[in-house]
Amino acid sequence: MSSPPRGELAAQLAPVVREAVEAIGFDLETLDVNQAGRRRLVKVVVDGDEGIGLDEVAQASRAVSAALDAHEHLIAGPYTLEVTSPGADRPLTKPRHWKRNRLRLVKVKQPEQVEWFGRVGDADDTGVVLLVKGELRRVEYRTIERAVVEVEFKQPPVEELALLEGKHLEEESE
Repeated sequence: MSSPPRGELAAQLAPVVREAVEAIGFDLETLDVNQAGRRRLVKVVVDGDEGIGLDEVAQASRAVSAALDAHEHLIAGPYTLEVTSPGADRPLTKPRHWKRNRLRLVKVKQPEQVEWFGRVGDADDTGVVLLVKGELRRVEYRTIERAVVEVEFKQPPVEELALLEGKHLEEESE
């Protein structure tokens, strides 16, 4: 018995993998199935509200492996499972991505505009508040072409964090 083509196989495996990942409190970000010689490579990217570390990746790997073993008739043959977390360069495409990156610096590209930077504030299902050059600006997701988190090597300015938290810093009297 041969298994279905790659895209179709990924579509059949997605509910099984999603259920296994969600049962342990994580989200399935992507599932991809590729042929690697005689074996298939099943690549699963998971994320969580508190981020994903090595222990969580191992936990997710065990859960997905058990789920795939229970549904081995779908794969019909040898496979390699690779479970990982999203990379730092993963685009922010869903509201939960924005919520998980609160207070982080992001690079945003909107149609017909040059790329710009903002710090993530409150996010809901339709848009996000970004701190841009000292001013809070609400941006609807549908107007964002691409957004990624910028890696910062120093702590963000306290003033920026205070603005995003809705706190006003006490001004020093002269």
